[in-house]
Amino acid sequence: MDEPGTIYFTGTAGAGKTTFVRAFADWMKSAGYEATVVNLDPGSESTTLDPAVDIREWVQLDDIEDEYGLGPNGAQIAAADMIALKIFDVKQAIDELKTDYVLVDTPGQIELFAFREASKAVVDALSGDRSQIAFLFDPALARTPGGFVSLLLLSATVEFRFRLPMINVLTKSDVLSAEQLAELARWAEDPAELHDAVSREAPTPDVQLATEVARAIESLGPLAGLLVTSAKDGVGLEGFYQAAQRVFGGGEDLDPSHTPASE
Repeated sequence: MDEPGTIYFTGTAGAGKTTFVRAFADWMKSAGYEATVVNLDPGSESTTLDPAVDIREWVQLDDIEDEYGLGPNGAQIAAADMIALKIFDVKQAIDELKTDYVLVDTPGQIELFAFREASKAVVDALSGDRSQIAFLFDPALARTPGGFVSLLLLSATVEFRFRLPMINVLTKSDVLSAEQLAELARWAEDPAELHDAVSREAPTPDVQLATEVARAIESLGPLAGLLVTSAKDGVGLEGFYQAAQRVFGGGEDLDPSHTPASE
């Protein structure tokens, strides 16, 4: 069996990472594929994810708070480092499950995943040659030019930190109008459209800053494009699979004789 494809799901708090992972795992099952869901968030309170491998079996946030007298934020930071110490146990548990994809739900606070040195060690330990990151765009932030640019820059930072292929994914598209979705598509595909939108939004003293930021975004050519999805309606899940496969296998299906169920 080929090495499974590993996808790390990250994004700002509220982007819908856990919901999207669960929806995509369900879609893969319905399409005839096997996906192992991994939870790397020791503070997760989700009752819907149902991970096959759960970091909470090794690192418990409540235990850390009690043992070290830490509050929730301090305990999360300590937990991020403790996860790195247990990551080979996690990898062994994953390897024992024969699967097509490994779907990793990362901590809700993106800084715990993106900016802790321990997280780099975790990703290095779990990642093989077939690994990538899905950066989820929260529509509540992405719907304004400034928010959209901020998310692009954050996505670029995550890509720079981990040096893995990146897919930018808009979640919860069902909360946006057709006009808003069309506008986001223009921003994602045309740097000039995004620059104009940022310039219109920014106060006059900030126009130069907006221009420089837009130029920086334009130079990040690989970030172009935004996959529109909705876990609630099932929109874009097959498209996400196809985008992931373009990274993993040049666009070829996991099984050449198998055609995924259409949405």
